[in-house]
Amino acid sequence: MPASDLALLEQAAHEAGEIALRYWRRDPRVWDKGDGAGPVTEADLAVNAHLERLLRAARPDYGWLSEESADDPARLQAEHCFIIDPIDGTRAFIDGQVGFSNALAITRGDQVVAGVVHLPAQRTTYAAAAEGPALRDGRPIAPSAHGFEGAHVLTGKPSLDPVHWRGAAPPLKRGFRPSLAWRLCLVADGQFDATLSTRPAWEWDVAAGSLIAARAGCVASDLTGAPMRFNAARPLTDGLVVAPPALHDQLLAAMTPHRLRAASQLDAPPRGG
Repeated sequence: MPASDLALLEQAAHEAGEIALRYWRRDPRVWDKGDGAGPVTEADLAVNAHLERLLRAARPDYGWLSEESADDPARLQAEHCFIIDPIDGTRAFIDGQVGFSNALAITRGDQVVAGVVHLPAQRTTYAAAAEGPALRDGRPIAPSAHGFEGAHVLTGKPSLDPVHWRGAAPPLKRGFRPSLAWRLCLVADGQFDATLSTRPAWEWDVAAGSLIAARAGCVASDLTGAPMRFNAARPLTDGLVVAPPALHDQLLAAMTPHRLRAASQLDAPPRGG
């Protein structure tokens, strides 16, 4: 990875955040993508257009995968690829909430080698490169050391349905944040103990955050416990479990085995955040 890739993503994320804030709480135009893909706003498209111009001009040989761009199969042959969510948490953005982010990642092969999650309304930036520490606003971060019983987990209500767990609903406390990328960073930062999803996740929602969590000391896997791979032809992960190593193992051990085997057969989630 070129040494300046992370700096490039940080610059791009901050510029994206400034564009997003020009529309935030100012009644941006909103429409539905159709086919269950959820909402999109003029801000999503403005941010995406800026990022594509900036990043592809800086790295013309890199592939491009973004929630708000038509997929270009040429990315599959590129050594490096940008994976971008211009605004993760679009519904929160539309509602005027602060919990939306710009999520930017670069892969080499199927591994993320640089990632930035920027929360413009909160003026907070998480970042990591493959060989460095996970940072929040330039300072190293680390996850919690909480055990399974009573762990505070960021997840949607369906993930705690007893059908997904051995015997009964697990003894966990549930929290929620609208941006999936932000959830991974909150676990990396020790503000929550874990995050999980029993539904598939789009790569652009989790690529940047998965590296930040891993460099902080967490394990970021799919529902089978396998490492997440990126820049796939169908850019979905088979759910996710992100937590410090011991808690990660406990969560997987408590989940229903047949559910894990069926994960790859689930329908794709809505594309809108």
